[in-house]
Amino acid sequence: MIRVKAVYENEILKPLEKLELEDGEEVEIELRRKGAKEHDILRYAGLLKDLSEGEERLLQEAIRRRNLFGRTLNL
Repeated sequence: MIRVKAVYENEILKPLEKLELEDGEEVEIELRRKGAKEHDILRYAGLLKDLSEGEERLLQEAIRRRNLFGRTLNL
């Protein structure tokens, strides 16, 4: 696995460092926005992929409110 930062410009992802790839080599790309929050990371890990929009909103609200309950959620 190669992990590299990139910039998106004019509908093209531009790596910020040299990639050790052959011309024409096919790759699979997984994106995570810089500064992604905890629930975003869980989504990329595939743990939240089956949530409906309503369920996702409820989870996001619970994450925002977690400190009100005196403990953090261990997702």
